[in-house]
Amino acid sequence: MEVSDRTLASLGFDDIRAALAGRCRTEVGQERARARGFLQSRDEVQASLTLSEEAVALKAEPITLPITGIVDVRTSIDRASKGGMLEPRELINLCQVLFSFERSHELLTDRAPRLPGLGALGRRLPVLSKLATRLDRSFEASGEISDRASTELRDARETARGLHRRIRGRLDELLRDEKFNETLREGYYSVRNDRYVVPVKSSHQRDVTGIVHNASQSGQTLFVEPQEMIGMGNELAIAQSIVLEEERKVLLELSGLVGREASRLLDGVDALSSLDELEAIASLSNDLKAISPTLEPADGALVLKALRHPRLVLKGGEIISNDVELGDARSLVVSGPNAGGKTVTLTGVGLCALMTRAGLPIPCDPGSRIPLFNQVHSAIGDQQDLQAGLSTFSAHVTMLRDITSVARRGALVLIDEIAADTDPREGAAIATAVLEELLTRGAIVLVTTHLEELKALAHLDPRFVNARVGFDGKRMAPTYRLQLGFAGASSAIDIARRVGLAESICVRAHDLAINTGGALSKALQAAEEERRKLFEQRDLAERDAREAKLAKEAAEAELAAALKKRKEEEVKFREALRAELEFARNQIRAIVEKLEGEKSLKTAQTVAADLTQRINEQTTAERGARQELKGEVRELAPLELKIGARARHRSMDAEVEILDLAGDTATVAAGALKMRVPLSELGPATKAKEPARFPGANKKEARLEKVKEVAAQVLTLASPTIDVRGERTEDAMRKIEQFLDRCTRNGDEAAIIIHGHGTGAIKRDLRESLKRSPYAKSFRPGDASDGGDGVTVVIF
Repeated sequence: MEVSDRTLASLGFDDIRAALAGRCRTEVGQERARARGFLQSRDEVQASLTLSEEAVALKAEPITLPITGIVDVRTSIDRASKGGMLEPRELINLCQVLFSFERSHELLTDRAPRLPGLGALGRRLPVLSKLATRLDRSFEASGEISDRASTELRDARETARGLHRRIRGRLDELLRDEKFNETLREGYYSVRNDRYVVPVKSSHQRDVTGIVHNASQSGQTLFVEPQEMIGMGNELAIAQSIVLEEERKVLLELSGLVGREASRLLDGVDALSSLDELEAIASLSNDLKAISPTLEPADGALVLKALRHPRLVLKGGEIISNDVELGDARSLVVSGPNAGGKTVTLTGVGLCALMTRAGLPIPCDPGSRIPLFNQVHSAIGDQQDLQAGLSTFSAHVTMLRDITSVARRGALVLIDEIAADTDPREGAAIATAVLEELLTRGAIVLVTTHLEELKALAHLDPRFVNARVGFDGKRMAPTYRLQLGFAGASSAIDIARRVGLAESICVRAHDLAINTGGALSKALQAAEEERRKLFEQRDLAERDAREAKLAKEAAEAELAAALKKRKEEEVKFREALRAELEFARNQIRAIVEKLEGEKSLKTAQTVAADLTQRINEQTTAERGARQELKGEVRELAPLELKIGARARHRSMDAEVEILDLAGDTATVAAGALKMRVPLSELGPATKAKEPARFPGANKKEARLEKVKEVAAQVLTLASPTIDVRGERTEDAMRKIEQFLDRCTRNGDEAAIIIHGHGTGAIKRDLRESLKRSPYAKSFRPGDASDGGDGVTVVIF
């Protein structure tokens, strides 16, 4: 990849590097981003883009690597590898790096199957748990070496602390001595030159025997170490020197441990900087809404969909995106008004070429394709050099000379206002010759111009294609939209009027332009006006389409809200109806328990079976409504208008039973409620699954089954039930746990557990377990009719 510093500066690639560095969270990552260069091979570029996509995917989870605040420790590692002693702060920084290595390694290794590139970088991070723990326990939060660092250091510090206590204790005794206190300026002691001293009045120097370590500025106070403290002071000095020596030993030991792992640590820091840079690339990609383009050969197609200038996006504000497509052509000639976005198009394409070669996603839409250019040259901006004696035109031609001498196949050349600062006829001739030379050499060329001869090239040579930036004649302002396949008028007079040139001058200039303009210029003006009208019509159609889309979305949202509200009301209705039937069931159960004899038992069985069917139907309907609230679809049975059939009452949104039919009305029942309704109010009911039926082996067994069915209905009509009476406590609790699992998976709202009274062990263990159970919202003993305290009702 060949690109000059002048080209990098004119395109502003350093702004991209700075934006990348600003999103890094470590010093090493920022350094890497600011120095990001260009990759040499197609495989390297593709690998970098793939890693960037993985980083974007990781950020979307959202996951952030634990690397914030990590400082550059490479110098410390290098010094430790050479036997140098590291300072406490350096070792603390290394400890933070090691913990970051370990956590990042774990995070990326877990995601390696899905993000293999990041997983490979994560494996480069060394996991040195013992070293990290050793460093961590050797320092306090303040940065001081901890007593835990070594036994010898702890003992030495304890000795020094003991001497401090003895000295302070003796000084406190002296300060309480009235005679001694008279010699002092104030009643306190302090430390001077690591020795304990008292402030003695200079007039009482002879009364206090000792060593003078310091004096006040006025000379009226002498800081004296009393004679009797000198011995203990010497002992303290020796103890403190031992402490310093032990601290030095600890630092040397820890530095040696770091030095032995220097190579792994340095490789880990390099991998960490890559990961930090990749996170920054992901952040930058999200901000630019960038994608990884399809890489084309050096002379392949250039197709940039919805190109957004990256530097303008980073600055914020409204950005006009444009499609840039060359197809089979090799040169794009961009024309149109000044300040209309021609140069923005050139620099945007140039930055995309550089970002691709640097392995960065580009701010375009999916489907974009870009050649892997091996050269990028630009002639943008005024290169006038007074010291070299070069005029603007001379400097411009010098750049054209340099570019044409080195351009080759695979080069991208960007030329702004080619040959503009000279006679238009001769300038057009030079420009045409330069462009033909560059295309002959195999380069792709983007050029901006106001020269009509260059705009005409697209009609004469298939290697050229025109594009223009539009101008809104009504607003007297550029539209900044690039229109491929058309040449643009310069609109110089309109621009002059917009910036405030006198109207009389603009009118005169317009008259002169009409009389002197060539046929091509007039044709371009007519085409521009026609184009403006077409764009107005298109904008109007787009606005109508947007309004229609918004209206449709609002209607759909309103309908969804209405349906949700309807289902919520149905759930409430079902709950109330089921509560009413539960009450009726309890009454029937009390009657059944008192009935005796074949005839009474059969009557009770019939009543209970009918009630059971009604309760179960309402429970099923309620659950069905809840499922519909969650987006599930219920299957509806065909509507049958006959006595005994089930239907749905549209106004109540509830299922009812048809009791009687009379003309266009029907008598229906919803639980205990009966009413006459028009047939138009009835709709299909929910289709119910037919239960499997298994006949008894003989009449006696069938009769026993009927008796059991009646007994079971007394306790298990609406809620799932388990009976663990007679079970051992451990077996009962295991069965109850499996029962609660099954009920939770089935979406049941409540369950009944029959444990009886017995010794009370099952009841006690069960209710203690339910207090901690994640399944149970609440629980209570059964009602008197349910079995009282021998039953526990669980609400999920």
